[in-house]
Amino acid sequence: MFLGIIIGQMLTKIFSAAVIGIDATEIEIEIHTGSGDPAIIVVGLPDTIVRESRDRVTAAISNSGYEWSFKRTTVNLAPADIKKQGPSFDLPIAVGMIAQAQSDTLPRLERCYLAGELALNGEIRPIKGALPLTLEARAQGKKAVLLPIANVREAAVVEGIEVYGVKNLQEAYEFLSMKKTLSPAQENPSTLLKHQENFAVDFSEVKGQQQVKRAIEVAVAGGHNILLIGPPGSGKSMLARRIPTIMPPLSLEEALETTKIHSVCGLMPPDVAVVTQRPFRDPHHTISDVGLLGGSANITPGEISIAHHGVLFLDELPEFHRSTLEVLRQPLEDAKVTISRASGTMTFPAAFMLVAAMNPCPCGYYGDLKRSCRCSPLQHERYRQRISGPLLDRIDLHVEAPAISYNELSATELGEASKAIRERVIKARQVQQVRFVTDKKTRCNARMSPTELREHCRLQPEAQELLRKAITDLNFSARAYDRILKVARTIADLADSKSIATEHLLEALSYRSLDRRLWS
Repeated sequence: MFLGIIIGQMLTKIFSAAVIGIDATEIEIEIHTGSGDPAIIVVGLPDTIVRESRDRVTAAISNSGYEWSFKRTTVNLAPADIKKQGPSFDLPIAVGMIAQAQSDTLPRLERCYLAGELALNGEIRPIKGALPLTLEARAQGKKAVLLPIANVREAAVVEGIEVYGVKNLQEAYEFLSMKKTLSPAQENPSTLLKHQENFAVDFSEVKGQQQVKRAIEVAVAGGHNILLIGPPGSGKSMLARRIPTIMPPLSLEEALETTKIHSVCGLMPPDVAVVTQRPFRDPHHTISDVGLLGGSANITPGEISIAHHGVLFLDELPEFHRSTLEVLRQPLEDAKVTISRASGTMTFPAAFMLVAAMNPCPCGYYGDLKRSCRCSPLQHERYRQRISGPLLDRIDLHVEAPAISYNELSATELGEASKAIRERVIKARQVQQVRFVTDKKTRCNARMSPTELREHCRLQPEAQELLRKAITDLNFSARAYDRILKVARTIADLADSKSIATEHLLEALSYRSLDRRLWS
């Protein structure tokens, strides 16, 4: 929480911004010292961490060489119907108690917010949500924020407000009382985003699987979801982990949105200013609905929101609980997730690319020419039923990744590098940016609305007849029909074609028929 303090005769008013979801809202804190037994009472719907701040604050004040008023002190957090969470109140409450005990006005506090967790020796520890808090401080007209050193670079990406970092309570109080001078941190996020191409992995390391690489290129170029089906050891996970290396660079807007979510979840590494590479999240198949979707009592973002503007990789897809997979259906359609709990309703962004991988059967060798499948028909049936048809319909491309031959494994030549693939993807995305220039919500072909689909995916009579026959014979759903057209539009963009030709449609259909062949 970021805070500014107004000191009265027996009352200290503190203006704060508390993080709720991934945004911040203003909170007013009142500190009153009066007669009665010595005690510090915190009211206003504080959680356990906030209530415990009284012990951390008093120890930190004493160990920093200051005193506080040994009277009955009441700390009120308003509005009282909003739950206050986290240790960020420690620093401002401590500063307010010292200032009140010393009758110090602290002129720098008038337009300054504070936030930080206190150690018992007075050191200031990092907090979650520094970026959204700083954005709220700027929105409320504040000119400066005072934060832990570890959070300074993250907050400094916000323009129009000064960000100061402090190591301990003594340094913070000396700065606020104008006994010490600090220089505001400065960061240029646009410069930081120029270093996005430094990846530890590359597509050139993947042997063989040319058809799968092509399908992945199509999926990334249009922002489509993809399912990789193949036996163990065919390189499905290896391919998936290299997908971020061919995705377009994050824009400044996307980087700030992603950083905001990671900041609230406490995932920002120390001294990192902004997320510069697209997220890659690969939760284990034992994850719960809440862990994947978000929620809990405090309504925090889940894995699908942490993967915003990046990749959500679900390895061994049928091993996930079916109920967990079914909660993906709405986010895959709307690129957002709405969570309702007794404490309220929250909407988080979830514009991720779903990449899933699975074996063709429980043993993994169904259809393999060299190894025989050991699974019974009943096992096949149960395995198929773990993934619902509606979920498969929301995955645009279903691609078979066959076992790699010895000749492919022993080849010394490197495959095509991620940089070359990425250049083609960026070129296709630029075509889409021009296409959707009037609609800020649509950033790629996969997000086309029905109106945009009719406008940009018109087919010639020959291609229309081909699609009609495929839809009828293979019994595709209406949703699958739309997704085939979107994938065909992406293939045409990669070929720099203004119209969808028959060969583009045929390739799109080839990526759609695998589910019917495997699940029928």
